Parts: sequence; C-alpha cells; structure tokens
Amino acid sequence: MAHIKLPEFEEMTPAIQERARPILEKTGKLGEIFKLMAMDEKIYFATDMMIQKYLLDETTLSYDTKEAIALLVSKENGCKMCVDVHKGIAKMLGLSDEKIEKILEGVDAIDTDAKEKALLNFCLRAAQKDSYKMLKEDIDAIRDLGYSDAQILEAVAITGYFNYINTLSNVFGLGQ
Repeated sequence: MAHIKLPEFEEMTPAIQERARPILEKTGKLGEIFKLMAMDEKIYFATDMMIQKYLLDETTLSYDTKEAIALLVSKENGCKMCVDVHKGIAKMLGLSDEKIEKILEGVDAIDTDAKEKALLNFCLRAAQKDSYKMLKEDIDAIRDLGYSDAQILEAVAITGYFNYINTLSNVFGLGQ
C-alpha cells in the first residue's frame, strides 16, 4: 500500500481521465504509478511523454535492449514494482520467460553478444550515485564497440528515466 493517498479515477483531471479511460477499459484498473503521477498534471504528462518517446516509440535501440535496461536498473534500484511491470512488458514485446529471468540474474547471465553486455554494464554504472565519475573514455569505449552517440544518449536517457521512476515508486511505497 502506498505511503500517501493516491487519487481514484474520479479525482483526476479531465485530461488525465481521458488518458486513463482506455487503460481502465482494457485492464480494469490503473497502476499505482499512474495514480501517483496523476496527482500532478505536469508531472503526469512530462513522464508520459518520456514513456512514449523512450520506450514505446521505435528508436535507435531495440525493444529488447530497452527492456533489459529497464529491468536491470530497476532491479539494481530495488524497485520491485518496476521489475514486475517490466517483466510483463518484456513478455508482451516477445521476450521469453527464460530471457527475462536471465536478465534479472545480471548482465553476465544474458545470452547476448559482448557489445550489448558492455552497453548494459555501462548503463548500470551510469545509474549509480557516482555517475559523475564517468569519463569521456567510458563513452569512447562504448562508441568503439559500434554504438552511435545517439544510441549512447538514448541508453543513458532510459537509465536516467528508470532512476527517476524507481525513486518515485520506492519513496512512496508503491507495489508493496
């Protein structure tokens, strides 16, 4: 149970209700993170835009890679709710239960090439409190593996997004 009172559908602004209605019709419920963000329309729509542009739209990184980042960073941050949500999303995107479990075991357990493992480890390092210690050489090493600057930026943006959403979930006790 969340540490604060989360709004019900009827308490949300009309603009957020419009976004919530299809979710309610399809699933019969709204997740706690949706309700939390619905407390503030600006936060809701800014976050929703990040979800759309980083995770749902086709981008320079594959959906598999984006979901691996989501799962790894969320697990590292101890965000059970986000891990559970993204296990479901990864499955919807075609990842097998076995692949999802391997991702959750850590980068070394994932059946992928060294290039992607390096990117995932880079993202885990970027998710840490001391990310300010990362150097140009760290980025150069990922670039030397064949990732473009746009792909590196996208990977770090997704990492930052999950630090943000994991913080909201963890601080407010969502999914417990």
